[in-house]
Amino acid sequence: MEQFAKKHDLNIDNWVEEKISSRKALKNRKLGELLEDLQENDILISCEISRLGRSLLEVMRILETCLSKNCQVWTLKENYRLGNDIQSKVLAFAFGLAAEIERNLISQRTKSSLANLKASGKKLGRPFSAESKKLKLSKNARRVRNLLAKGISKSQIAKILGVQRSTLRRFIDRML
Repeated sequence: MEQFAKKHDLNIDNWVEEKISSRKALKNRKLGELLEDLQENDILISCEISRLGRSLLEVMRILETCLSKNCQVWTLKENYRLGNDIQSKVLAFAFGLAAEIERNLISQRTKSSLANLKASGKKLGRPFSAESKKLKLSKNARRVRNLLAKGISKSQIAKILGVQRSTLRRFIDRML
């Protein structure tokens, strides 16, 4: 981007590198602050138009903000120079829409793939790892069996062992 600015004899007043997801609200992103600080005849340079927002409406709002302040939006990847003319607005709309469609397709493919994996018997999500509870009760497995054999209620056993009833119930269902 610096080479681009030098090549076009541009002075970079403010450099914003977004580290958080563009799914965050615009006001919670550095881009939101930058848009507030834009002044007439400024140029907002982005690597690509789809990086400005996650939805067509957000991209259009950002472009509208820039254009209402008489600022231009330039993109490096697509090499666009979007100003306050109708051609710029049509291009911005088209590429914002294309970016949104692409994100939706990626989401659909991901969901479909996860559904196929689940249907084939693959367990999804993070692995079960209640190690501390499992170990706590594993040490007492013999005691739990003895207490159950004596007819002591699960509620009482949970109190004796200092765990929640649900923890004891899961332990019994899985381990005993």
